[in-house]
Amino acid sequence: MSRPPRANREGHRERNGEGHRERNGEHRHYRDDDRSSSRPPYYPREADPPPKPHRDVPRVEHHQSTCTNICSRRGIVLICSVLTNGLVLICVVAAHMVTSGLSSAGGLGGFSINSNFNLQGTELQRVRELDAQYSQMRAPGIYGGIAFSLTLGVLSLLFVVAGNKPPHLMSRRLLYGALVFQAAGALAYVVAVGLYLHFIMGVNATEVCEQRERLYARNGYTWMTCDVSGADAAVALFGLITAILYAAGTVLTVQTIRGVRRYQREAERRQDRARPLRAETTAV
Repeated sequence: MSRPPRANREGHRERNGEGHRERNGEHRHYRDDDRSSSRPPYYPREADPPPKPHRDVPRVEHHQSTCTNICSRRGIVLICSVLTNGLVLICVVAAHMVTSGLSSAGGLGGFSINSNFNLQGTELQRVRELDAQYSQMRAPGIYGGIAFSLTLGVLSLLFVVAGNKPPHLMSRRLLYGALVFQAAGALAYVVAVGLYLHFIMGVNATEVCEQRERLYARNGYTWMTCDVSGADAAVALFGLITAILYAAGTVLTVQTIRGVRRYQREAERRQDRARPLRAETTAV
């Protein structure tokens, strides 16, 4: 057999190669169509909308509230001391009302119950006289207790109200005043409780109190004695609690003053460090 010329064979190969490439292209195109059919249709992305104009919200500096400053440890101790001063005041008045006698109608809180009173005649008159004398003898204790507890309670309340600022913004005079007041208040309450009990026991040891006790006991009123009453003991108890609160407040105030000093020193150091930087920037 005779072979075709070489030029014909090369042309045939070229035509076969072109046909093979065309078939492969069709096959790839078919695969691409199959793949694209499983995907969602693609839409050209539109241009992004212009940004919405926004207003710059000014930054608000959050400061501590007044309640936060008042309700600090130092403020809570002062508030408790105000309450205990009020309790001392109430107990002083209650002690006078209890020990003033059933027949006494004078003084603070005296009352008269003559309808169910067993004493009559000269004994009744004598009891009234003894009650009046006993009330007069106890008068310095009640008036002094009221004035003392009321004064310290009001001063404590004023220091509570004055502490509505952070410690580093308060004046040093106020901090040192609170320190001196609480230290003096603790010492004064201890002395006042001792003097009050000494005064009450001295009044109860008099002949007037003993005669009064015998007259009441003769007619069945055995609770009217010359011992220290429960109300007087409550005065001493709340007075000592107030002294402890003032002592604790003194310690807390000392710690606050030291903290303010450290804060001021750190602020001065920061200012000293910032001065060279400012000088360099101005020089540049």
